[in-house]
Amino acid sequence: MYQSFIGLEVHIHLLTKTKVFCGCRNAFGDEPNTNICPGCMGYPGTLPTLNIEALRMAGMVARALNCTIPEKTWFERKQYFYPDLPNNFQLTQFASPIGQKGYVDIDGKIGEKQIQKRVRIKECHLEEDAGKMIHTGTVSLLDYNRAGVSLLEIVTEPDLETGEEAELFIQQLRRTVRYLGVCDGNMEEGSLRADANVSINLPGKGLGKRVEIKNLNSSRFVKLAANYEIVRHGALMDQGKTAAQETRLWNENRDETLPMREKENAQDYRYFPEPNLPVYIPDAAFLKSIEDAMVELPVPRRKRIAAEYGVNEEQAEQICDEKAQADYFEAAVAEATSIAANGDNKLSKTEAASRTANWLLQDIKHIMGREGIDVRSIGSFKLTPKRMASLVAMTAAGKITGKNARQTLEAVIAEDKDPAQIVSERGWEILSDPAKIAEAVAAVAKTEETTVAELQTAIDDKRRKTLTAYLTGKVLAATSGRADPKIVSAQIDELIQRR
Repeated sequence: MYQSFIGLEVHIHLLTKTKVFCGCRNAFGDEPNTNICPGCMGYPGTLPTLNIEALRMAGMVARALNCTIPEKTWFERKQYFYPDLPNNFQLTQFASPIGQKGYVDIDGKIGEKQIQKRVRIKECHLEEDAGKMIHTGTVSLLDYNRAGVSLLEIVTEPDLETGEEAELFIQQLRRTVRYLGVCDGNMEEGSLRADANVSINLPGKGLGKRVEIKNLNSSRFVKLAANYEIVRHGALMDQGKTAAQETRLWNENRDETLPMREKENAQDYRYFPEPNLPVYIPDAAFLKSIEDAMVELPVPRRKRIAAEYGVNEEQAEQICDEKAQADYFEAAVAEATSIAANGDNKLSKTEAASRTANWLLQDIKHIMGREGIDVRSIGSFKLTPKRMASLVAMTAAGKITGKNARQTLEAVIAEDKDPAQIVSERGWEILSDPAKIAEAVAAVAKTEETTVAELQTAIDDKRRKTLTAYLTGKVLAATSGRADPKIVSAQIDELIQRR
């Protein structure tokens, strides 16, 4: 039995408008080599200029990860040959990174097991990204658009033990940076990617020989690659061998890691301070700008919403997956309770939350998926929180049936109108007048005499319920779904008893 150790190096692209040391546009998907200048192309005589917004965003992440922001921070040159970084060195932070000695409490489920674990953060350092290489046959093409883009590297201590824990960490970190608005977290585009450092050893013997798995672009690949290496190392140790300290790549087609190169040590990079950038001393205004930009993070918000609104843990998890969705939910619940408070029917906060969560996680989620609308864009959705609240309040007050409520939802999106207006225009208000419902019941009874007769003589309760439901459906159809089902059912019972 061996003890496993996993440490992660997570790289995130910060959502700055320009690159970290020059004024070139920072945008994914632009034509190759259009967002470049003499500075990020390493021309002689050019000087770097620090993008302070990149440093502020880095400080926000450091703060969210409970890191200490140092009194002084600066940049070094990391001497390393990058075919896609023209300077042949990288401007990064080494001796005094922007975030130091923090921690993250991961909290979530692995299968059916609830996991709560503290993962220490060694550091968060800001640096420039390299460009992109495209290999086609015997030719390699270089796109320098990404060269110099603001990149924050988050380095954990080797506190994770399984690939599943590593996956949970990545997922939680991704939600965190999206909540902060500093990274879009699109792993498929490379704006968040991870390297995993894996080793195993006998229990109590400390770290073993470390292998680094580079450029993992999904949380699932992080899990699979880490678990693969744990098994591979274990098989070697069972044979009395040890794994070579090396860098490997994950082959997603074969579900295995493959050797890339021998692992370099940090001292091989020959760091020295960047002479063209002064030491930065975070002042009170800079630190205040970080504090002012902080938001309630995903895990505490999930716990608060579950406790405050009475939704279950699974619903709270789904609601809080994106900040925009959680904001929408809370705004809609507040509006719904306000509408009900001003009307004849009171609606408790928990009931409004339950109804809103069901709409949000089922019908609305389905419609947004169908329309190709990202959940992060729910703030510009035609069904605004106020309109959602109106729909919730009307259904809770019994003014509209569930069927017509769903039709109203579709009409709101198609016509960009308020639910109340649509219900009024189409005459979809629920029909609760006993006299008018009685007319519809009598008409159905006349056309369904055989069914009525069978219901009168039916002894089996299950059969009676089936026949009653059938007749109720006929009455609802005759009233365009407007008749109150409870009144319909009661009148059918009365009709049978009279006969």
